[in-house]
Amino acid sequence: MSTPTLPILPCMCGSFRRTSRALTQLYEEALRPLGLRASQFSILQALSLAGEISQGQLGEILAMDSTSLTRTLAIMIRRLWIAERRGEDRRKRWLRLTGAGERKLGGALPTWEKVQSRLRGQLGEQAWNNLLRLTQQMTSMVTTQGESL
Repeated sequence: MSTPTLPILPCMCGSFRRTSRALTQLYEEALRPLGLRASQFSILQALSLAGEISQGQLGEILAMDSTSLTRTLAIMIRRLWIAERRGEDRRKRWLRLTGAGERKLGGALPTWEKVQSRLRGQLGEQAWNNLLRLTQQMTSMVTTQGESL
């Protein structure tokens, strides 16, 4: 029996959301045995790359809404993967990885790399690099130009 071909969705948003859901499911399945969600992995990875940053900056880097980010961060802070400190303005929160967060990320990297490698192998190196570049370009364009598009 053949696998049905997915229809091409004429809406860019619908196409990206479908792809995002499918990719999230793939990464979630791989990370689940490690007690980690894909969103949590992304946050750990972003903090590892950025160092200590404000919650607002983290939200901008991940293009993540404040409510979802706050909810996910609360879990990660309780698990001691992330440390937070208040800024001079008490509304501002500064975030950084803890030692436990670094270990959690380090323990998850081999699993993440396997998923990345499988996807890259299926797409091919050039298509992989083109897709990364296009998604970066699209995210940058939408987040900087917003409604003026």
